[in-house]
This record gives sequence, structure tokens and C-alpha cells, in this order.
Amino acid sequence: MKEIKLFIDGEFRTSDKSFVSENPANGEAVAKVYIPSEKDIDLAVDSAEKAFYSKEWRGMDALKRAELLEKISDKLKERRNEIVDLEVADSGSALRKAKADVANAASYFKVLAGQLRKFAFEVKDESASRPGFSANYKIYEPVGVCAQIIPWNFPLVMAAWKIGPVIAAGCTTVLKSAQETPVTASILAEIIRDVGVPAGVVNIITGGAHEGQYLLKNSKVRKVAFTGSTEVGRKIMEGAGRNLQRLSLELGGKSANIVLDDADLSIAVDGALYAFLYHSGQACDSGTRLFVEEKIYPSFKDALVKRIADVKVGLPTDPGTGYGPVVNKKQADRILAYIETTKKEGGKLLFGGNKITTGEMAKGHYIEPTLFEVTPDHTIFNEEIFGPVLAITPVKNEDEAIRLANKSIYGLAGAVWSKNAERAKNVAKLLETGTVWINEYHLLNPGMPFGGYKQSGLGREMGEEGLKAYLEVKHLWVSDCDARDKKPWFDAIF
Repeated sequence: MKEIKLFIDGEFRTSDKSFVSENPANGEAVAKVYIPSEKDIDLAVDSAEKAFYSKEWRGMDALKRAELLEKISDKLKERRNEIVDLEVADSGSALRKAKADVANAASYFKVLAGQLRKFAFEVKDESASRPGFSANYKIYEPVGVCAQIIPWNFPLVMAAWKIGPVIAAGCTTVLKSAQETPVTASILAEIIRDVGVPAGVVNIITGGAHEGQYLLKNSKVRKVAFTGSTEVGRKIMEGAGRNLQRLSLELGGKSANIVLDDADLSIAVDGALYAFLYHSGQACDSGTRLFVEEKIYPSFKDALVKRIADVKVGLPTDPGTGYGPVVNKKQADRILAYIETTKKEGGKLLFGGNKITTGEMAKGHYIEPTLFEVTPDHTIFNEEIFGPVLAITPVKNEDEAIRLANKSIYGLAGAVWSKNAERAKNVAKLLETGTVWINEYHLLNPGMPFGGYKQSGLGREMGEEGLKAYLEVKHLWVSDCDARDKKPWFDAIF
């Protein structure tokens, strides 16, 4: 059984408190995980602050930091098989999903290294400068010590998204992984140490709400980055407001998936299933509200119900599995409660709706892919479930689809399906959401920003915007007036 230790100041340490993490597919033990004490957390923050002000880190230029990012990418690829096996066991990720996660994390570090090499940390603003008067520069500098908290659904990818810009910007961090899935973030810590990132730049611990809350209260933390539920994000924002900490929040979603009447159904049906079933529906950007124009609704619904039967729910180690278990019993119970609520509210069950309790899956937390036909009055139309449950609603036209899509507190992602690209783009531009796919879903470009509108969050990750989220901008004014008589503004006090 693997040991997941605290990674503080470049060293792996144990603590007095630990637990055993379980495989959601079968309940078997995966790892012994150490939980930090408050003293351990303070030590991690102190280590990050010390590293931030060290000559080694502050004096390291961007090109060297880019080399470190590339080395991390290479090491992830070298250890991909080991990491995939651990991710499958720890999180219940299907094999194909776990392989994609390792590839995506490695790709992000590689792309970020390229962006870093091109990023100008000092820019002269020619429009603000004037010969004989002043030269004006924008100087981008690291924010400082960061506290980062990641969720359990994409543990390696989320750790990469958080740690990558810390290294790129020249910040330091204490990252808390989720208790439910702590293993692969610890592997990333090993890689970070092995490639030569200075001790204390990245510290990784795990824990629950108490450990996260204690970390964020530390006065040395200048920036907080959190991915998780909107409810918790709200509390974090309140705390950050008291300390005036910089803040990045990637929160919940109830993303709309719009199928127009000229869509290619052979693509749109599979796309609609992929949008809400990927990783058992445990993705914040999942397309869990499906709007289909009335003209094609009967045929689309029939095709969807027929096609969903081809999705294989099974052991995550089986290469043929489409999706595996949800992360734990608590999450399974939450999903099943939403299913029962929808039945009581009169939602029309089109497929699924049950926990799988037979055969190889009896020991795990497996739920059938579930389709409901609903109206905007149903609970699952509005609330994030985080499971393999889809709310499908017929609409009269694209105007109604846009109105209902925007009828949400969330605005993380969405999609439009149509053979007419211009029509689809016009609809996409009216959606109040941070990412919109056209004839696609879930795919992300590491060179482009990701984040949400409304209560889906603040700020962006990835892309240039994701790097700038870890930088302060300084205005540097350089006088070009070389004589006292050229400075009449001084006379205001004489």
C-alpha cells in the first residue's frame, strides 16, 4: 500500500494523523494518507514564504523556469503508466479517462513553458510615454505566497493547472489536494522535487475542510486559488475579502447543451451523451441541461435513448468501460437523492435511474446513465448534481433555448450543435458562459483561458490570462526631464 506523505520544504514527511483511502470501484485500500496538523500547515506556508524571497528563486529567470516546466512535462510522460494505474485505483477514473488526464497535464506544462518564453515581464507603453517627459513601463511581478485547493474529480489535471502558473510566474504555493483522491498530486510532488524546483516553492498537503480553512487564514498567503463547489467558493470569497487576498475561483456549473434543428444527429446524439457522462458526470463543465428544438425532438430523443444503452458502465480497469463508479458512497447517495426528487416532482424518466448492485460492480458506487425529460420548474434543471444524470427539455426555437440556457446562476460552459457554423456562432455569442463549443464538448486548449461567468467563478485558468492571475502589474515611471526648470509641478509646494 502506497504512503502519501506531506511534501513540505522539498521533503516528504509523516504526521500524527492518517487515514486509508479506498478504491471507489471495490472498496479496497489504495494508500495510507497523512493529514497535516496546524503546525505542519504553518510550516508549509513559512517554507513557501522563505522560498519566495530566496535569491535562488527570485533570481531565476523566466527561461530557466520554462525549462523546469518542460522537465515536469517529460517526467509525467515517463511515468505515465504508473500514474494511470494509481489514478484509476484512487479516483475510479476509467482507464481511457486516466490516460487522457496524464496526457493533458503533461501537455499543459509543455504549452505553458512555450507561453512563458514569449511572455514580456517588462513592457514599455509607447502611447503613455513621451520623449523629454517620461518613459512608462508595465512590470509584471509574482504575487507571492499562494494557497491552492483542488477538487477530487481531476486530481492530477487540477494540480497541474494550479502549480504550473505558480512556477511560471515565480510565485510559491501550498497546495491542498482532496482527501478523496490524494495520490497523483503526491506523484507530481515527487516529479517537482526530482526536476530541481527549489525546496519550498511547491508544498503539497492533503486534508478536508478544516485543513483548507486553516491554510487560507494564514496572513502570509497573498493569493487563494480554489476549484470546487459554488457554496464553498462563496465562503472562501468572504474570508479572502477580510484579508484582501487575490482570488481565483473555478466553481460549479449547470451547462447548457443546445441542439438546433439543423444539427447532424449522428454527431449530436453521441456528443450529448459524452457531454454529461464523461467521468461519470463528475466534471464541472458537464452538459447536464440538454435543449433540443421541437422540430427534431421526437427523433432526437428516440436516438438518444437507443444510443445510451451502448454506453458501458463497468470496472475502470476495463479498456472498454465508458465510465466507472462515482467517487464514494456520499456522492452516490447525493445523486440517487436527486433522481428520487425528480421522480416525485413528475419528471419523466426516459432511461436508467438506479444504482448498480450486481456482479463485479456490487462493491462499488456505480449508477446507471440516467435521462429525465423535465421543465425549468424541476430541481435538476437548476441544481448541479455531479453525476450521470441528464435533464432534457424541448424548446420551440433557438431564442427560447438561449433564454433557458441563461436562466441559471451558473455560466461555466455550454455547446451548440448545428451544420450552419455562422448560426451556431451567433447563438454561442449570446450564451452567458466562459466556454462554448460548437459541434464539440469537453475538449480544452491549454493555450486558451478556462473559467466561468456569474456564480461559476472569478478569473481564468490556462492561457495568458491564467498566467497573469499570478502576477501583479507595476507602473514604472522613468522621468525624461533632466533639469529643474522642466518640472514646474514641483512649484505647487514652493
